[in-house]
Amino acid sequence: MEVILTVIISLAAGLFLGWIVRWLYAKYQLSSAEQKAERIKQEASKEAENIKKEMLLEAKDQLIRDRNAQERDLRERRIEVQKLEKRLLQKEDNLEKKLAGVEQQIALFAKTEKELAAREAVLSEQDETLKREIERISGLTADEAKRIIIQKMENDAKHDAQVIINKIEQEALHTADKKASDILVTTLQRLATEVTSEVTVTSVSLPNEEMKGRIIGREGRNIRTLETLTGVDVIIDDTPEAVVISCFDPIRKVIAKTSLERLIQDGRIHPARIEEVVSKVAKEITQMIFEEGERVCFDLGIHNMVPDLVKALGRLHFRTSYGQNVLAHSKEVAVLAGMLAAEIGLDRDIARRSALLHDIGKGMESEGDENHAELGAEFAKKMGEDPKIVNGIAAHHNDVEPICPESVLVQIADSISASRPGARRETLDNYIKRLEGLETIANSFEGVEKCYAIQAGREVRIIVNNETINDQGARELAKGIAKKIESDLNYPGRIKVTIIRETRVVEYAR
Repeated sequence: MEVILTVIISLAAGLFLGWIVRWLYAKYQLSSAEQKAERIKQEASKEAENIKKEMLLEAKDQLIRDRNAQERDLRERRIEVQKLEKRLLQKEDNLEKKLAGVEQQIALFAKTEKELAAREAVLSEQDETLKREIERISGLTADEAKRIIIQKMENDAKHDAQVIINKIEQEALHTADKKASDILVTTLQRLATEVTSEVTVTSVSLPNEEMKGRIIGREGRNIRTLETLTGVDVIIDDTPEAVVISCFDPIRKVIAKTSLERLIQDGRIHPARIEEVVSKVAKEITQMIFEEGERVCFDLGIHNMVPDLVKALGRLHFRTSYGQNVLAHSKEVAVLAGMLAAEIGLDRDIARRSALLHDIGKGMESEGDENHAELGAEFAKKMGEDPKIVNGIAAHHNDVEPICPESVLVQIADSISASRPGARRETLDNYIKRLEGLETIANSFEGVEKCYAIQAGREVRIIVNNETINDQGARELAKGIAKKIESDLNYPGRIKVTIIRETRVVEYAR
């Protein structure tokens, strides 16, 4: 027990002594830190004082440097000002000297002016004296003499001018015809073209004689369908292995020929197939029309033409005038006009474009009384063509006055192309006009959907709307058309008027 008590007391004493030692150590450490902080504070204060002194010294040095620089600038400016003052003083001296010289010259001029005035007065008196003496001797006043002299000079000048004008006119008359002939001959020699010849019939070769019967069909259904859809006259005669297609309209003739050739090659010939092939061929011909117009524009180097004008040009490929293909004629006229314009120094592009489009109205249809020149000019104006080109189209038959030399060139080129040997045949053109007149008369009646002049103009085949025209109306329509043809047209023999009124119903079994 005593041992335990002794241990406890020893532990307590040891703990107390340890606490005392720790406390003393902590107090020593605190005192040391305070001393160290005081030393740092003193050192920082000294360092701040040193920095402050250094900054003050630097500021003073900078002030001194700035003051020295300003003093240098002031000295330099003072020197420049002194130099400027010297220059100004020199200029003032020079100006004073010049002013003195100018005053002397003014005085001299004034003296000279007085002397001249005195001399002028003396000369004026002498002039008046001479005038009076001349008037006394000649018996004429000064104004009268002046008028006589001026009139004589005018008469002499007019006479000389008239002599020169007469000489120029004589030389121009002497050389104008030769010059014009040379230009035309040169132009025509550069033009190489073929003689145009159009026919209204074409033949289609057959593989055998049996094919004629298949083309005719049962009770003539196939041949009637082909003639009705294309507006041509299919002639099947004794010619071996061939049929003839006759039509005054080349577009219908091409459609009929191409369609018949495809039907023969395909072997299926019946009304529905005929209708399908004719429709397809008609679309291809429409594309061909556009391509023909593009080809002509490309050949002539004419660009920036709107598609509607290109199509209108392409339609001329299937038109003829007095047996002359209108598109070939238009191209020929464009070439001639371009060469003539180049020979005499006019605008080649305007002349060539006007010439190419001059007959574009021949491929258009109109319900009015306008001729092809008026139709073409109006259409070209709508398409935004140059007013000179529009005038060239309208004036090529002198329907309107030409407003530019290029329009006159179009007239000349058109006449050259139309009058060259073999270019035209008047009988064919009259024949076509008669057939077109037949169709125009028939189309003028209400209810007519399609009209075709066939059999060389001996028959007019008319398809009417079955909803607006009944059987009795068809009979009356045929009589009315026949009477109008008798009163409006001149023709040999007689013309058959055939009215076709058809009701067609199509259904499909699926």
